[in-house]
Amino acid sequence: MKLLFIGDIVGNSGMEMLEKYLPQLKHDLKPQITVVNGENSTSQGRGISEKNFKKIMSLGADTVTLGNHAWNNAEIFDFIDNTKKLIRPLNFPGKNVPGRGYTILNVNSEKVAIINLQGRIFLDPIDDPFSKVDDLLAKIKSENVKYIFIDFHAETTSEKKAMALYLDGRISAIVGTHTHVQTNDNQVLKNGTGFLTEVGMTGPDDGVIGMQYSNVIHKFLTQRPSRFNVEENGNNILSGCLIDMDKNGFTKKIDKILISNSKPYNVL
Repeated sequence: MKLLFIGDIVGNSGMEMLEKYLPQLKHDLKPQITVVNGENSTSQGRGISEKNFKKIMSLGADTVTLGNHAWNNAEIFDFIDNTKKLIRPLNFPGKNVPGRGYTILNVNSEKVAIINLQGRIFLDPIDDPFSKVDDLLAKIKSENVKYIFIDFHAETTSEKKAMALYLDGRISAIVGTHTHVQTNDNQVLKNGTGFLTEVGMTGPDDGVIGMQYSNVIHKFLTQRPSRFNVEENGNNILSGCLIDMDKNGFTKKIDKILISNSKPYNVL
């Protein structure tokens, strides 16, 4: 079983990169499951629109995950409850939270769970992701779900690694999102769980994690509020990973994907 995961789509250029390369990646890699993080896919780089969600699905995604910007585009409240294929972090607090924190796909007679979690370090205070995922795993394991993938949307490498070690041997793979810079630590942990601290982003590479660098630098220099706008010029990238899982639901191999508009297409 192969799962293709594409990191945070940022702005219009991120959508353009997805449209340009996702069909080619699916043709070349032949994944059974494709997951795309779309929480930055609006032109403003915050939130997701119904139009972009449908576009991502039409390009070949099976599930779209979100993160801390899930609610930044208010339009999401009009459609998130109408689909099982768009999931927000499981541990958002409160009762009757719109949407869902996971989905279960049926692939080649196997059940595949896609879970979205959010970390708490340097992010808004939300429910404990460790206890939330424990409760969910107990539920879905009783439903004979063999393959379990988690998009862990978190700020710090320590929280991401801690979660991976906590879940090692209980899930197929866990991959980090949110910090937008792909890390070089793709690995299979000792009990069979695939892990990558940060998958990276899909969008403008010449800004600061997708934003125009002048405004970001201004904030660092002055510590005054500064409006962040998506970088519209320069080189664009697509970041992702391919996870190859065995018949028992554990990871055999996890490979990074990094495609640049400035270089010839090279899948891995």
